[in-house]
Amino acid sequence: MATTTVQETESIWKGGRSPFKVSYGKLMMWFFLLSDAFTFSSLLVFYGAARYSLADVWPLPDMVFNHFPLVGHYHLPLFFVSLMTFILIFSSVTMVLAVEAGHRNSHKEVGKYMLWTIIGGLAFLGCQAWEWSVFIGDGAKLYSNNFGLTADGKSYAEGLKVFGHYEWSEGLRTAGPAQFSSLFFLVTGFHGFHVFSGVVLNIIVYINVLFGTYERRGHYEMVEKVGLYWHFVDLVWVFVFTFFYLI
Repeated sequence: MATTTVQETESIWKGGRSPFKVSYGKLMMWFFLLSDAFTFSSLLVFYGAARYSLADVWPLPDMVFNHFPLVGHYHLPLFFVSLMTFILIFSSVTMVLAVEAGHRNSHKEVGKYMLWTIIGGLAFLGCQAWEWSVFIGDGAKLYSNNFGLTADGKSYAEGLKVFGHYEWSEGLRTAGPAQFSSLFFLVTGFHGFHVFSGVVLNIIVYINVLFGTYERRGHYEMVEKVGLYWHFVDLVWVFVFTFFYLI
């Protein structure tokens, strides 16, 4: 009986103590995130190689991603994606607060911060959907790119700067490398799928918090595990933002 009690209270490994002093669930989450990091790394390395090899004809991100809702065609380079980044970082902060509240077994605070995290994730997905719709509306496709923009402006879609906004002459626009749009859709779509999955997981955890599931268990470890996933998604976005929007 004594041996059984020690195993039940000190370990859920069913084989003795954890050598890493973490639960099996959290260790498996770290393994999953490590493998996922390799996937994102390979995609970003491929993007970097394509960007370098086609540097002369690669579109300038600040001229492509320069829209903002409800302001027409004013040239606002990277303002919208900066807003998206702020929303995702804010949701990461609320997740930290949810995990911290779970350590204190504060049922109401965990629920409150999980709800704010869910709202932040949904807001990010809404922003990404709007950005995709604008990008597609400008002529970008998975297999072709309508932005033939170069640093020297020779194949630039010439814009007339009129009172702070640009009017593009479609007749002067040239096609650019298809890799620009195809990799944009692939990588941001893959990341968006991760955000969507994280929102679904957060909703499931939030429902369990409301029903007192983790309170009856005596711990909020599940909040920590989904928190690890959410922070990973936020960290990956920092690299996606750097590669696709800044370089």
